[in-house]
Amino acid sequence: MREAIGEAKSAFGDGTVYIEKAVQQPRHIEFQVLADHHGNVVHLYERECSIQRRHQKVLEETPSMALDDSLRAKMGEAAVKAAQAAGYTNAGTIEFMLGGDRNFYFLEMNTRIQVEHPITEMTTGIDLVRWQIKIARGEKLSFGQKDIVKRGHAIECRIYAEDSHNNFMPSCGVIKRLHEPWGPGIRNDSGIYEGWEVSPYYDPILSKLVVWGEDREAARRKMMLALDSYGIHGIKTSVDIHKRILRHEAFIRGDYCTDFFEKHKDEFFGAAGADVPDEAFIAAALHELLGSAGSPKLPGIAAQSSPWGELGKWEIGGGSGS
Repeated sequence: MREAIGEAKSAFGDGTVYIEKAVQQPRHIEFQVLADHHGNVVHLYERECSIQRRHQKVLEETPSMALDDSLRAKMGEAAVKAAQAAGYTNAGTIEFMLGGDRNFYFLEMNTRIQVEHPITEMTTGIDLVRWQIKIARGEKLSFGQKDIVKRGHAIECRIYAEDSHNNFMPSCGVIKRLHEPWGPGIRNDSGIYEGWEVSPYYDPILSKLVVWGEDREAARRKMMLALDSYGIHGIKTSVDIHKRILRHEAFIRGDYCTDFFEKHKDEFFGAAGADVPDEAFIAAALHELLGSAGSPKLPGIAAQSSPWGELGKWEIGGGSGS
């Protein structure tokens, strides 16, 4: 403490020191909110965003394995009250830090739509971007908190152009071949294409790969299948690191915090390719040589598309003027 006070006095001429609470086993949990100009505020449940590197989210899922119904209700209520206290309108996100002792703390509010919003859309059937526009033009929310039903489980993998075996350095170059996953319950928000050059001047995210399943294990397996069919050639991407995350016992148990990568550093960032069998290289070479005849359907997922996916049933409370 004396050293900190001395450093503060030397640098700023003021020895005042702010002590921040240390949250043990922290998890990053955020709640999506919608607020209109007529005093109506609802939350659309949580998103678990604890798997991060350099405080940048890598994978998100909903619902969170860390919350039970009671804690979920408390955090949702706190999120709504925070938005109301700020007089906020439109779509936004209240972010919390959840400790291992089950206490939660306010982090910040993001006053915008977020990268991970599709997993909320896939489990609630509410089009958040659409409602942003409707609220902005003065429309009332056509549903209340009790009308929002959460179904199934959704996972989002942020596909980055980076080399996870080289300290997550950006990977630049031309995308020479591209095969994107598709199928029931799979959503891939992407703007990349074959021949597109990935430059070092922008955020390295290439796409958001999102899946929905009837439960968490179904969603996890579907994401594994989707990642297996995702081919981006010419640059290095985070597809492989996501496969490793999804196979990791800590993730399968839902027992992870914001220190996931740091805690399992040796398992994730050993010598690149050291555990890759020869058969994998042979298969990759054959794929490059022969190509693929169309986009193969993913096995075992036909009956697990989102309940919101049927035409005319995707969104609740559409109301007039939609």
